[in-house]
Amino acid sequence: MQKQPPEQWPTSVSEAMSLQEQLSGQVIREDRLGEVRHVAGVDVGFEADGTITRAAVAVLSFPALQLVDHAIARRPTTFPYIPGFLSFRELPAVLEALEQLKTSPDLLLCDGQGLAHPRRFGIACHLGVLTDLPAIGVAKSLFVGRHAEVGPGRGAWQPLLHRGETVGAALRTRPGTRLIYISIGHRISLPTALEYVVRCTPKYRLPETTRWAHNLASDKRHRELG
Repeated sequence: MQKQPPEQWPTSVSEAMSLQEQLSGQVIREDRLGEVRHVAGVDVGFEADGTITRAAVAVLSFPALQLVDHAIARRPTTFPYIPGFLSFRELPAVLEALEQLKTSPDLLLCDGQGLAHPRRFGIACHLGVLTDLPAIGVAKSLFVGRHAEVGPGRGAWQPLLHRGETVGAALRTRPGTRLIYISIGHRISLPTALEYVVRCTPKYRLPETTRWAHNLASDKRHRELG
């Protein structure tokens, strides 16, 4: 797993915006992924009134979706909560968690946006570029863009459009549930990203990768596993 974290993380919005604009051109929007045997969910929570960032990575076998590895990393929070810049708040701890894994994932599913971002560089793009791993943004809410009405059935979706560009998709993973929002992170096309998200979501609204990582990040399963 290749990692290229900055020597020093930005501490201001202007520095962070400049880095996003600089790195956004490195995002690969086509399929460049090999055999996918392990998929990983990435999520972040906070402790001590937000002063400690708690990052969790859950690695699942694919397509069986059984947990095979997981890691937790905690570190002081160094960037404020500002929509559009969450990767600078969360990724330092995420990269530490990834370094602890014994099983390297072939595909990352991030709790957040990818291209569906004002500067086309959400957390899934940022993490994908830094690790050079295929990555998908799986967001629970709409950040930018509009879409047509999505059909009621499992797997129904509509393109998410922003400033005249398709930046993702609004996807229904179960009948009667709220939509989730899928976008390219790195080294994957949107149709392929949708296919993997649906295959990782056999029972519930959210992918099993996201559910495992969220529970670990919020300490719901870590006490059981650790």
